[in-house]
Amino acid sequence: MNSRTNTGRRARRLLAAVAAVAALASCGGGSTQYRTFVPNRLFVFGDETSYLSPTGLKYGINGYTSVLNPDGTTTTALNCGVLPNWVQTLASLWGFGFAQCNPNPLVQPQAYMLAQPGALSSDIQGQIDTQIANGGLGAGDLATVLAGANDIIADYKQYPLMSEAAIDADLGARARALGAQVDRLLQLGVKVILVTVPDMGRTPYAYNETALNQDVNRSILLTRLTGAFNDQLGVSITVDGSQVGLVQADQRTDLMADSPGGYGLANVTQGACLANAAPPACNTTTLVSGASASTWMWADDLNPSAAWQAQIGALAVARIHSNPF
Repeated sequence: MNSRTNTGRRARRLLAAVAAVAALASCGGGSTQYRTFVPNRLFVFGDETSYLSPTGLKYGINGYTSVLNPDGTTTTALNCGVLPNWVQTLASLWGFGFAQCNPNPLVQPQAYMLAQPGALSSDIQGQIDTQIANGGLGAGDLATVLAGANDIIADYKQYPLMSEAAIDADLGARARALGAQVDRLLQLGVKVILVTVPDMGRTPYAYNETALNQDVNRSILLTRLTGAFNDQLGVSITVDGSQVGLVQADQRTDLMADSPGGYGLANVTQGACLANAAPPACNTTTLVSGASASTWMWADDLNPSAAWQAQIGALAVARIHSNPF
């Protein structure tokens, strides 16, 4: 059996259940209908994949726009609204802005950034605690949760001193603890978009590890570890399409890697950013020769590019439309 096959299997079962609930609600049958959910506020919990710095920088590839000066000349400037990350795409569905990226100032941004670079799944509890202390969470709010990649890499680095079975067990415990935080949000009345961890075995980091180590295929190993995390996350949360929508970033990452041309991609194995301009410093002027934000899947060894972010953002928007929130 292909060792990538089991990645996200239980998560796919969860999605099937959620999708079935959504289909029943949207198709109706008699008078059963639902309205697309419009949140009052959006809260972002997770790691650097969802993060915006205080100045709007992303852990991917940042974009420039041309600015017309009063004297008629033009200059280029970084624009946090260009090449949005996935949560910016989701927030734009309702015209929400983040304080970290608010080029057309809103009286009160309705999207709130709690995610932090380097966050582990165990850090999500603290992020939620912070928001509860600073303004609360409740019915009418939407939260996004994406974490676990840093856990997988941290545990992987213990291999082979730590066996794969032991790593699987540890990642399963981490995932279940994250699932408990998702359920905590649900119990507060918050709707949740939960994103699975992208397949870490398809990253440039994984391919480099495979080249450096001859014991086992490290790319396949990281795929299995990703599956161990996502499987336990999928079975640890409440299966209810009226409260949680699942976005399968692991599956989409695999599809993009397996069929790059179908996604307009030219490179799915290397990072686009120059080594001396790692995210969040990376932008469209600091890319390796031939790279672009729209045709390379990865910004660096572990951070996805704008092309990947756009795909996950579109999936999140589709989940909002199809789930009977």
